[in-house]
Amino acid sequence: MDLTSREFWGLVHGIGLGSVYLLAFSAGWTWLRSYRADLVTPTGVEVRHRRMVPRVWLLAVICWLTCLTGMFVVYPWYRAVPPEGADLHLYPQAFLKQRPGTAGWHSFGMEWKEHVAWLSAILSTAVAAVATRYGPALAGNVTLRRSLMLFHLLAFLAAGVAGLFGALITKAAGVR
Repeated sequence: MDLTSREFWGLVHGIGLGSVYLLAFSAGWTWLRSYRADLVTPTGVEVRHRRMVPRVWLLAVICWLTCLTGMFVVYPWYRAVPPEGADLHLYPQAFLKQRPGTAGWHSFGMEWKEHVAWLSAILSTAVAAVATRYGPALAGNVTLRRSLMLFHLLAFLAAGVAGLFGALITKAAGVR
């Protein structure tokens, strides 16, 4: 099966980077949840911290790569203006907007998706930066650890919403 360039980049963006981010969320969640002084020894906290901080940074980098490939690779051909008489299947935004039944996918779905995805990258970076800054002291700081868990969860939810809208929009106006 031959993939077009658009199909390839759609797969890299959505299934490659986006789904890896969403799947890796559970590792970060487990780490933050179990990062408690009553569960591990001080030495264990040090070891856990050294292992997990690079992983939460990798998670943030994957999220940024997903946003950047969406913004600078996928998005330009989504928004491209079709020439007169062109096949609108090659111009997803115009294809969606041409029919009242699918116009909402652009006006609500894509417009909202474009913004909420960046929130995920920003929150993921905040979690990684705070985890790096406070290090093993997070184990004893319940309020800060719970705040990081909340930010991590919000980043996941934002990425999930963006991914869901992306999948549904691609279903309504397939990439060709």
